[in-house]
Amino acid sequence: MIPPDAASDLSIFTLFWQAHWIVKSVMIGLMACSVWVWAIAVDKTILYSRTSRAMDGFEQSFWSGQSLEELYRMVSSRPNHSMAALFVAAMQEWKRSFERPTRSFAGLQMRIEKVMDVTIMREIERLERRLLVLATVGSAGPFVGLFGTVWGIMTSFQSIAASKNTSLAVVAPGIAEALFATAIGLVAAIPATIFYNKFSSEVNKQAQRLEGFADEFAAILSRQIDARSGDAIWESEESRPKARAAEGGIGARR
Repeated sequence: MIPPDAASDLSIFTLFWQAHWIVKSVMIGLMACSVWVWAIAVDKTILYSRTSRAMDGFEQSFWSGQSLEELYRMVSSRPNHSMAALFVAAMQEWKRSFERPTRSFAGLQMRIEKVMDVTIMREIERLERRLLVLATVGSAGPFVGLFGTVWGIMTSFQSIAASKNTSLAVVAPGIAEALFATAIGLVAAIPATIFYNKFSSEVNKQAQRLEGFADEFAAILSRQIDARSGDAIWESEESRPKARAAEGGIGARR
């Protein structure tokens, strides 16, 4: 509670310094949350902007006619954004299937799609990291500030009852101190809510972009699988007459 001799000084510093220790703790916590919110906002703004530019560059390279093997060699060592990680994961599953002694096309399409789905989930989780902090501060901040306000008003009323003086000069400083906690809560909560909505929209946009690329890339690989499986069947059909002729020659020698 602000003493009467300081009642004329209602500066922000005085409101904070003369507040009850509980109200002061609420203010300090809310100010720390506000700093944390802005730090997350700066970090996410840089991350999403860099990721979007990297995805633009990758899509340009992908659709430029460059071979998949060459593009894979370029980005496999360091997939530094979501779309490159998705592409590398699918190509690794593709190459593992064809590097086996016996090439198996059964279930390859499904395995590639599952690998890409898991990669998309991981990348979305990475993009959404710490957004829960913004949602929590945005929803709980005003109520925490309101708690400080209620406590400050209770303290103010106790001081009024003790002094038995209800003049505005006695009431106003305590009320201002209490309302200052709510103001800090709003200062923390309003940007947190705005940033959370903005970044959630950005994550959804990038998730849709990744899913669209995954569908297009799966279609390309599906055509490759069909072509290679058709070649394998053709080679198998050509080898049958030769095997039968060899069997006939062996029977004739017998």
